[in-house]
Amino acid sequence: MPGGKKAESGAVAAKKKFSRRDFLVTSGTVVAVDALMVTTPATAVIPPPAAPVPAAKSDYAVSQGYLVYDSKKCIGCTTCMLSCSMVHEGSQNLSLARIQIIQDSFGKFPNDLKMAPCRQCKMPVCVDQCPVGAAYVDKANGNVRRIDPKKCIGCKTCLGACPQQPHRTVWNHVTKKSSKCDLCLDTPYWNEKGGPKGKQACVEACPMKAIKFVSEPPDQKETEGYEVNLRNEHYLNLGLVDNSTVVPPLIAAQAAAKKPMPKPKE
Repeated sequence: MPGGKKAESGAVAAKKKFSRRDFLVTSGTVVAVDALMVTTPATAVIPPPAAPVPAAKSDYAVSQGYLVYDSKKCIGCTTCMLSCSMVHEGSQNLSLARIQIIQDSFGKFPNDLKMAPCRQCKMPVCVDQCPVGAAYVDKANGNVRRIDPKKCIGCKTCLGACPQQPHRTVWNHVTKKSSKCDLCLDTPYWNEKGGPKGKQACVEACPMKAIKFVSEPPDQKETEGYEVNLRNEHYLNLGLVDNSTVVPPLIAAQAAAKKPMPKPKE
């Protein structure tokens, strides 16, 4: 009957509405119960607090020795590198040198050569980041930044931490450990005393005297403070000057000697 069909369709619609509402209410109840179960103190899993990241130390004692250099005076002979590896490792091996010379075959003077000795930084990142204390400040020997090969585990953390390019910590492929300039404090193949109060092999061996040991800390802004002018008057006479407007002393003297004497006034 028409009336029966109408009543039946109304009942079906009501059932559908109820089912949808019931589904939503039931779902909400389940979600709420799940949320309560997760956040209930008796069953909640609280992660342990993260360990605080140690701040970088800033009170390292200042080194009493530094190597400064004059790249314009360097001729790229690598004598400093060979002497460094010889006194430390007992062999002439450029890969084992703790001082580096960067050569640009396509560069023009004065940008064709660059020297890169360890800076003995005021804030030594290599020391600060070493996980086992192998990199340290040697307080007994002028606060030189060094690496103890007996403690080094070869993790290369100091290589990645050094902000300079190339990094001043060097990987020793023979011992599988890191090394760095110690101002020749530990030179088993050299009979000279090194360190701030001794001699440095690279300084002694350089035929051009392009490396110099100083006790005053250079400017720590990048590497600019370590690049100094070590040229004397002879280099100026050759025209090796920082400014093209500078007249070499010998040329200036010759020019002055050729000037005619001023005529006396009548």
